[in-house]
Amino acid sequence: MPHRKPKNESGQRLVVLGGARRRATGAVWLVGAGPGDPELLTLKALKALQSAEVVVHDGLVTGEILDLAPASARRISVAKRKSRHSYAQDEINRMLVAFAQEGLNVVRLKGGDPFIFGRGGEELEACREAGVECHVVPGVTAALAASANAGAPLTHRGSAQAVTFVTGHAAAGAEPDLDWESLAKANQTVVIYMGVSTAAGIAARLIGAGRAGSTPALVIENASRADERRIVTTLAELPAAAEQVAGPALLIVGEAMALAQASGDTAVFEPKLELRVK
Repeated sequence: MPHRKPKNESGQRLVVLGGARRRATGAVWLVGAGPGDPELLTLKALKALQSAEVVVHDGLVTGEILDLAPASARRISVAKRKSRHSYAQDEINRMLVAFAQEGLNVVRLKGGDPFIFGRGGEELEACREAGVECHVVPGVTAALAASANAGAPLTHRGSAQAVTFVTGHAAAGAEPDLDWESLAKANQTVVIYMGVSTAAGIAARLIGAGRAGSTPALVIENASRADERRIVTTLAELPAAAEQVAGPALLIVGEAMALAQASGDTAVFEPKLELRVK
């Protein structure tokens, strides 16, 4: 059945396929692609990707992972960058529903995990409201890969009895509404997603709420990828460290980060596995 290839242009925002339906309704799979290393993709995610007819993917999903989809699968980038979105979230929601209603198997491929600051909940709600079958495949979120590669556990019996994931950005660029006094308590790990540009404000808030400026901190750029970079620092020096990174990065604050190793401190043997699961 011939289909027109969707264009990512302002004049044609929602992709609708023409022609007769092949089956009553397709399905949407919200798939976590992990932090970037294709070997951190789950087997369930790989199987979903290999059966995809349409792949709607984030800009942070690596080419190596996209190449695991069938060559015949239509690929659509809905990349989001700060202040620059190729599609609004409502348009993405409608796109997923429209493809599924055409009888197609749709994979919404998202960096990390769909439900960790990935707007997967909004896409799930849109599918449910439209009566479209929707499945969720969890992925390795960036914080897990970042702490593992750095050798700094997010929880530790002696120095981190809790871990909290927060966002450094709120809607319309506002400061996130967080419980700073709670986050400032010692012996816990705070992971800040999307906090590079707001690192100065975050550090000031935590210190002002009572967290020691000497608390160990870690900045991780491109976690799990070949160009991963780690900067070991302190809460007081976190803003200066964040200024040194340009790509997607995480900020992690907590006593357990004293165990972190900066980039190049260790050489780790990593056996390569060939992904052939069908």
